[in-house]
Amino acid sequence: MFHGRMGEAQKNNMTKNITTPQRVLAVFAHPDDMDFSSAGTMAKWAKGGADITYLVCTDGSKGSEDPKMTPVKLARIRKAEQETAAAVAGVKNVIILKHPDGELVVDHTLKEEITKAIRQVKPDVVVTLDPTFLYSTKRGVINHSDHRAAGAATIDAVYPIARDRMNFPHHEKAGLAAHKTKMLMLVSWDDAEHFEDISSTLTTKIEALRAHASQVPEGFEKRVRERAAALGKKANLRYAEGFKKIELS
Repeated sequence: MFHGRMGEAQKNNMTKNITTPQRVLAVFAHPDDMDFSSAGTMAKWAKGGADITYLVCTDGSKGSEDPKMTPVKLARIRKAEQETAAAVAGVKNVIILKHPDGELVVDHTLKEEITKAIRQVKPDVVVTLDPTFLYSTKRGVINHSDHRAAGAATIDAVYPIARDRMNFPHHEKAGLAAHKTKMLMLVSWDDAEHFEDISSTLTTKIEALRAHASQVPEGFEKRVRERAAALGKKANLRYAEGFKKIELS
Protein backbone atom coordinates (compact mmCIF):
# COMPACT_ATOMS: atom_id res chain seq x y z
CA MET A 1 0.00 0.00 0.00
CA PHE A 2 2.79 2.45 0.99
CA HIS A 3 4.74 1.76 -2.19
CA GLY A 4 1.61 2.29 -4.28
CA ARG A 5 1.03 5.75 -2.79
CA MET A 6 4.66 6.74 -3.35
CA GLY A 7 4.50 5.56 -6.93
CA GLU A 8 1.39 7.67 -7.56
CA ALA A 9 3.01 10.71 -5.93
CA GLN A 10 6.07 10.35 -8.12
CA LYS A 11 3.84 10.07 -11.18
CA ASN A 12 2.01 13.26 -10.23
CA ASN A 13 5.33 15.12 -9.89
CA MET A 14 6.61 14.08 -13.33
CA THR A 15 7.25 16.75 -15.92
CA LYS A 16 8.29 16.56 -19.55
CA ASN A 17 10.10 18.62 -22.16
CA ILE A 18 11.09 22.09 -21.08
CA THR A 19 11.01 24.87 -23.67
CA THR A 20 14.27 24.84 -25.64
CA PRO A 21 16.69 27.09 -23.73
CA GLN A 22 18.80 29.75 -25.42
CA ARG A 23 22.06 28.87 -23.67
CA VAL A 24 23.09 25.63 -21.95
CA LEU A 25 26.17 24.67 -19.95
CA ALA A 26 26.65 20.92 -19.42
CA VAL A 27 29.26 20.09 -16.75
CA PHE A 28 30.51 16.52 -16.42
CA ALA A 29 33.57 14.66 -15.22
CA HIS A 30 34.86 12.76 -18.26
CA PRO A 31 34.77 12.87 -22.03
CA ASP A 32 31.72 10.73 -23.00
CA ASP A 33 29.74 11.43 -19.79
CA MET A 34 27.53 13.93 -21.60
CA ASP A 35 26.94 11.58 -24.49
CA PHE A 36 25.99 8.56 -22.39
CA SER A 37 23.75 10.63 -20.12
CA SER A 38 22.15 13.37 -22.16
CA ALA A 39 23.31 13.65 -25.80
CA GLY A 40 19.76 13.03 -27.01
CA THR A 41 18.51 16.05 -25.10
CA MET A 42 21.50 18.16 -26.19
CA ALA A 43 20.94 17.24 -29.84
CA LYS A 44 17.23 18.09 -29.56
CA TRP A 45 17.97 21.47 -27.99
CA ALA A 46 20.73 22.19 -30.52
CA LYS A 47 18.27 21.50 -33.35
CA GLY A 48 15.92 23.95 -31.66
CA GLY A 49 18.58 26.67 -31.73
CA ALA A 50 20.20 26.34 -28.29
CA ASP A 51 23.81 27.45 -27.90
CA ILE A 52 25.39 24.61 -25.88
CA THR A 53 28.77 24.43 -24.15
CA TYR A 54 30.30 21.24 -22.75
CA LEU A 55 32.61 21.64 -19.75
CA VAL A 56 34.61 18.44 -19.12
CA CYS A 57 36.38 18.47 -15.76
CA THR A 58 39.02 15.76 -16.29
CA ASP A 59 41.37 14.71 -19.06
CA GLY A 60 39.95 11.16 -19.27
CA SER A 61 43.47 9.78 -19.10
CA LYS A 62 42.81 6.61 -17.08
CA GLY A 63 40.03 4.84 -19.00
CA SER A 64 41.93 2.15 -20.87
CA GLU A 65 42.97 -1.47 -20.31
CA ASP A 66 45.40 -1.39 -23.25
CA PRO A 67 48.88 -2.14 -21.80
CA LYS A 68 50.45 -0.05 -24.57
CA MET A 69 48.34 3.03 -23.84
CA THR A 70 49.79 5.98 -21.92
CA PRO A 71 47.86 8.68 -20.02
CA VAL A 72 49.18 11.44 -22.30
CA LYS A 73 48.16 9.58 -25.45
CA LEU A 74 44.75 8.63 -24.06
CA ALA A 75 44.01 12.20 -22.98
CA ARG A 76 44.76 13.38 -26.51
CA ILE A 77 42.55 10.66 -28.01
CA ARG A 78 39.65 11.37 -25.71
CA LYS A 79 39.79 15.12 -26.30
CA ALA A 80 39.46 14.49 -30.04
CA GLU A 81 36.66 11.97 -29.46
CA GLN A 82 34.70 14.43 -27.32
CA GLU A 83 35.06 17.21 -29.86
CA THR A 84 33.82 14.90 -32.61
CA ALA A 85 30.91 13.66 -30.50
CA ALA A 86 29.91 17.19 -29.57
CA ALA A 87 29.87 18.20 -33.24
CA VAL A 88 27.61 15.23 -34.03
CA ALA A 89 25.15 16.45 -31.39
CA GLY A 90 25.28 20.03 -32.68
CA VAL A 91 27.34 21.31 -29.75
CA LYS A 92 29.86 23.91 -30.88
CA ASN A 93 31.81 24.68 -27.69
CA VAL A 94 33.90 22.19 -25.68
CA ILE A 95 36.05 23.19 -22.70
CA ILE A 96 38.29 20.57 -21.05
CA LEU A 97 39.73 21.50 -17.65
CA LYS A 98 42.32 18.69 -17.63
CA HIS A 99 42.14 17.62 -13.99
CA PRO A 100 43.67 14.12 -13.75
CA ASP A 101 41.10 11.40 -14.35
CA GLY A 102 40.15 9.70 -11.08
CA GLU A 103 41.42 12.56 -8.90
CA LEU A 104 38.60 15.11 -9.12
CA VAL A 105 37.70 16.69 -5.78
CA VAL A 106 35.24 19.36 -4.71
CA ASP A 107 37.60 22.20 -3.87
CA HIS A 108 38.01 25.95 -4.33
CA THR A 109 39.84 25.51 -7.62
CA LEU A 110 37.17 23.37 -9.27
CA LYS A 111 34.36 25.60 -8.04
CA GLU A 112 36.08 28.67 -9.47
CA GLU A 113 36.64 26.99 -12.85
CA ILE A 114 32.96 26.06 -13.12
CA THR A 115 31.87 29.48 -11.84
CA LYS A 116 34.03 31.14 -14.49
CA ALA A 117 32.39 29.03 -17.20
CA ILE A 118 28.93 29.94 -15.91
CA ARG A 119 29.79 33.63 -15.99
CA GLN A 120 31.23 33.27 -19.50
CA VAL A 121 28.38 31.24 -21.00
CA LYS A 122 25.54 32.83 -18.98
CA PRO A 123 23.36 29.71 -19.32
CA ASP A 124 19.62 29.55 -18.85
CA VAL A 125 20.07 25.87 -17.98
CA VAL A 126 22.98 24.02 -16.36
CA VAL A 127 23.05 20.23 -16.71
CA THR A 128 25.22 17.95 -14.57
CA LEU A 129 25.14 14.59 -12.80
CA ASP A 130 23.25 14.08 -9.55
CA PRO A 131 25.97 13.94 -6.85
CA THR A 132 23.64 12.21 -4.37
CA PHE A 133 23.62 9.07 -6.52
CA LEU A 134 26.16 6.73 -4.91
CA TYR A 135 25.22 3.26 -6.15
CA SER A 136 22.45 1.12 -7.58
CA THR A 137 21.90 -2.43 -6.39
CA LYS A 138 19.32 -2.89 -9.14
CA ARG A 139 21.72 -2.01 -11.95
CA GLY A 140 24.86 -3.23 -10.17
CA VAL A 141 26.79 0.03 -10.49
CA ILE A 142 28.76 2.36 -8.24
CA ASN A 143 28.84 5.99 -9.28
CA HIS A 144 32.38 7.16 -10.08
CA SER A 145 33.75 9.59 -7.48
CA ASP A 146 34.63 12.01 -10.30
CA HIS A 147 30.95 12.10 -11.30
CA ARG A 148 29.92 12.96 -7.77
CA ALA A 149 32.60 15.64 -7.45
CA ALA A 150 31.67 17.30 -10.75
CA GLY A 151 27.99 17.35 -9.78
CA ALA A 152 28.55 18.69 -6.26
CA ALA A 153 30.95 21.43 -7.40
CA THR A 154 28.55 22.45 -10.16
CA ILE A 155 25.64 22.78 -7.76
CA ASP A 156 27.75 25.00 -5.50
CA ALA A 157 28.91 27.06 -8.47
CA VAL A 158 25.35 27.58 -9.70
CA TYR A 159 24.15 28.57 -6.24
CA PRO A 160 25.30 30.71 -4.66
CA ILE A 161 28.82 31.29 -6.03
CA ALA A 162 28.21 32.42 -9.64
CA ARG A 163 25.20 34.47 -8.54
CA ASP A 164 27.00 36.59 -5.95
CA ARG A 165 29.37 39.15 -7.42
CA MET A 166 31.76 39.21 -4.46
CA ASN A 167 32.68 35.56 -5.00
CA PHE A 168 35.88 35.55 -7.07
CA PRO A 169 35.86 39.37 -7.53
CA HIS A 170 38.69 39.15 -10.07
CA HIS A 171 36.12 37.71 -12.51
CA GLU A 172 34.22 41.00 -12.44
CA LYS A 173 37.43 42.94 -12.98
CA ALA A 174 38.02 40.78 -16.07
CA GLY A 175 34.56 41.61 -17.40
CA LEU A 176 32.72 38.50 -16.18
CA ALA A 177 29.61 39.62 -14.33
CA ALA A 178 27.76 37.51 -11.78
CA HIS A 179 25.11 35.28 -13.33
CA LYS A 180 21.92 33.73 -12.00
CA THR A 181 21.07 30.42 -13.67
CA LYS A 182 17.34 29.86 -14.05
CA MET A 183 17.30 26.06 -14.06
CA LEU A 184 19.51 23.20 -12.91
CA MET A 185 18.96 19.73 -14.35
CA LEU A 186 20.59 16.72 -12.70
CA VAL A 187 20.93 13.56 -14.77
CA SER A 188 19.04 10.71 -13.10
CA TRP A 189 18.48 7.14 -14.20
CA ASP A 190 16.81 5.55 -11.17
CA ASP A 191 14.90 8.46 -9.61
CA ALA A 192 14.09 10.72 -12.57
CA GLU A 193 11.24 13.17 -12.08
CA HIS A 194 11.58 15.06 -15.36
CA PHE A 195 11.83 13.47 -18.80
CA GLU A 196 13.05 14.81 -22.11
CA ASP A 197 11.67 13.08 -25.20
CA ILE A 198 14.60 11.92 -27.35
CA SER A 199 12.59 9.77 -29.76
CA SER A 200 13.71 11.96 -32.66
CA THR A 201 17.36 12.19 -31.56
CA LEU A 202 18.23 8.75 -30.17
CA THR A 203 20.01 7.91 -33.43
CA THR A 204 22.07 11.09 -33.05
CA LYS A 205 22.92 10.11 -29.47
CA ILE A 206 24.17 6.72 -30.67
CA GLU A 207 26.24 8.38 -33.41
CA ALA A 208 27.76 10.74 -30.85
CA LEU A 209 28.64 7.79 -28.62
CA ARG A 210 30.17 5.97 -31.56
CA ALA A 211 32.73 8.78 -31.74
CA HIS A 212 34.08 7.59 -28.38
CA ALA A 213 35.74 4.60 -30.01
CA SER A 214 38.24 4.15 -27.17
CA GLN A 215 35.41 3.76 -24.65
CA VAL A 216 32.25 2.21 -26.05
CA PRO A 217 32.03 -1.60 -26.03
CA GLU A 218 30.86 -3.65 -28.96
CA GLY A 219 27.08 -3.80 -29.09
CA PHE A 220 26.64 -0.69 -26.91
CA GLU A 221 23.74 0.48 -29.09
CA LYS A 222 21.41 -2.18 -27.68
CA ARG A 223 22.08 -1.08 -24.10
CA VAL A 224 21.57 2.59 -24.96
CA ARG A 225 18.25 1.85 -26.70
CA GLU A 226 17.06 -0.30 -23.79
CA ARG A 227 17.90 2.37 -21.23
CA ALA A 228 16.20 5.11 -23.26
CA ALA A 229 13.14 2.90 -23.73
CA ALA A 230 12.95 2.12 -20.01
CA LEU A 231 13.07 5.82 -19.13
CA GLY A 232 10.58 6.61 -21.88
CA LYS A 233 8.14 4.05 -20.55
CA LYS A 234 7.95 5.92 -17.23
CA ALA A 235 6.72 9.02 -19.03
CA ASN A 236 4.69 7.44 -21.85
CA LEU A 237 7.39 8.30 -24.38
CA ARG A 238 9.13 6.02 -26.84
CA TYR A 239 12.63 7.08 -25.78
CA ALA A 240 13.66 9.51 -23.03
CA GLU A 241 16.46 10.81 -20.86
CA GLY A 242 15.72 11.41 -17.18
CA PHE A 243 16.56 14.28 -14.86
CA LYS A 244 15.77 16.01 -11.62
CA LYS A 245 14.76 19.57 -12.49
CA ILE A 246 15.32 22.49 -10.11
CA GLU A 247 13.82 25.85 -11.07
CA LEU A 248 15.73 28.51 -9.20
CA SER A 249 13.84 31.46 -7.77
